[in-house]
Amino acid sequence: MTRVDATLAHATVSRDLLQRQVELACLLEVSAAKPGNITPIHDFSDTTYVDMVRSALALGPVFACARVGARSVGELISDGVLATERVADNNTNLGIVLLFAPLVRAAVLRREDETLRAALERVLARLDVADAAAAFEAIARVQPGGLGGAPEHDVRAPASVSLRAAMAAAAHRDSIASEYATGYQIVFETGLPLLADALCDEVRALDAIVSLHVGLLAGLPDSLIERKAGPGAARAVSVAAREVLNGNRSLADFDASLRTADHRLNPGTTADLVAATVLAALLSGVRFR
Repeated sequence: MTRVDATLAHATVSRDLLQRQVELACLLEVSAAKPGNITPIHDFSDTTYVDMVRSALALGPVFACARVGARSVGELISDGVLATERVADNNTNLGIVLLFAPLVRAAVLRREDETLRAALERVLARLDVADAAAAFEAIARVQPGGLGGAPEHDVRAPASVSLRAAMAAAAHRDSIASEYATGYQIVFETGLPLLADALCDEVRALDAIVSLHVGLLAGLPDSLIERKAGPGAARAVSVAAREVLNGNRSLADFDASLRTADHRLNPGTTADLVAATVLAALLSGVRFR
């Protein structure tokens, strides 16, 4: 299968397959030479490529089929954070954990005649206050970059609404929260088509992932950059990504412009969306060359 077809493909999910797909999605994402991110040849001062690989392998067993079927989304988020904490000193994959938990649960609960996105919508619709409480505790524990106070549903306060409702309240300032509110609109309506286009052009898997990353960044300012450096900086990075797509700027020059000493211009949320798109593709039966 060479195309991403999230509406028709149905991948049989087994314990080992789901675990390996989660690990592969993480490893493909971090191994691609995505501008501004950690890659095999670019570490950050406080986090290395090896940290990311260890974190990817730690998530696999957490999201194995049998565990996913027995754990709620909130519990899976908590499990993922704790598993990562055992192998990495810093936040390596909170965004990935938040995006993967509903996806893997949808893959396990998906009916034979049901699309992955339809199953995901059922999972998101059933999120409750307990899911929010577990997710809040996990997020507060990790202290992700740029985390500040929120006017409502702050993660440091007791949860009072469902996880989806809490995410909807934050959707205007965080793309991962927006995915919960919209049924993963970015992943399914933008990410998967971008990935399909790249793969149909016979591009190697890692190059297709770079293309996906730049395409997402060109169309949507990165919310991690916005939290760290402000909305103007985030918009400027998206403009630069469009220049790369238009052939007016080299990928190497774009990458260099993002590598600041304090990582303020690290498009980390976009990387998380890339990982989720790759996982959705794998769960839909796509094979990467």
